[in-house]
Amino acid sequence: MAKPVIISADSTCDLPQELVERYDIRIIPLTVLLGEDSYFDDSDFNPDKIYEYYKESGKLPKTSAPSVQQFIDFFTPMVEAGYEVVHLDISSELSATFSSGRIAASELEGIYNIDSRSLCTGISLLILEAAKCRDDGMSAAEIAAHIEALVPKVETSFVIDTLEFLWKGGRCSGVAALGANMLKLRPAISMKDGKLDVYKKYRGNMQNVYKQYVRETLSAKEVYGENIFLVDSGEVAPETVSAVKEIVEELAPGCNVICSRAGSTISSHCGPGAMGVIFIRK
Repeated sequence: MAKPVIISADSTCDLPQELVERYDIRIIPLTVLLGEDSYFDDSDFNPDKIYEYYKESGKLPKTSAPSVQQFIDFFTPMVEAGYEVVHLDISSELSATFSSGRIAASELEGIYNIDSRSLCTGISLLILEAAKCRDDGMSAAEIAAHIEALVPKVETSFVIDTLEFLWKGGRCSGVAALGANMLKLRPAISMKDGKLDVYKKYRGNMQNVYKQYVRETLSAKEVYGENIFLVDSGEVAPETVSAVKEIVEELAPGCNVICSRAGSTISSHCGPGAMGVIFIRK
């Protein structure tokens, strides 16, 4: 008889807390470093604190992955309680999180680590699909195989309002190529082969840019599953989010559009005003 299954992820998934609780998802947090102060990237930490720190100090925050021992401490109670675990992490190209989790899993039984090759709510989509599979009675091995087959189909992209955070953080190679006029551009960035890269450059008012970006991103795309995430990194007016959500609903009729806020780790790299429409394609 197959063991019961727990679905878990690292905190970069930015799954809204209400969904974390509804689907009983276990989350291991990364750490956000603001100067000498460190904070867990969890629901108790407000990402706006990152922007305040940057405005006051001119310095970017730093983030650190959970250690191997933290992962062992995270997984062990689940294993000892008789569960198998399907665990998803931020792309291994962007963080050491997956590597630490994989090493920890090698010391335990029944842990299935998956490199999402994504970030933010791209991981959340895989989590929700894994939770559905779990609730349908699939084994951990079956769930892991299904989710790994979906990983290349996750469409993760976003358009950003300020280049300062990505420029200084060095997490997106394409940003460096934009040159001296970078502050006049609104680049759209996507995940490709687990890495971030610029694929289009917009100009003009951000409200218009958001709408154009969403229309171009979803146009002629068939969505797998029922969920689409519309995520922003803060300092986006609620009425703007509502207007963009209407466009998403128009272009993906029948889908459940989940509006969410990016967490601390993602916000520290993207800066305020970023918005992404994230889905799994058929």
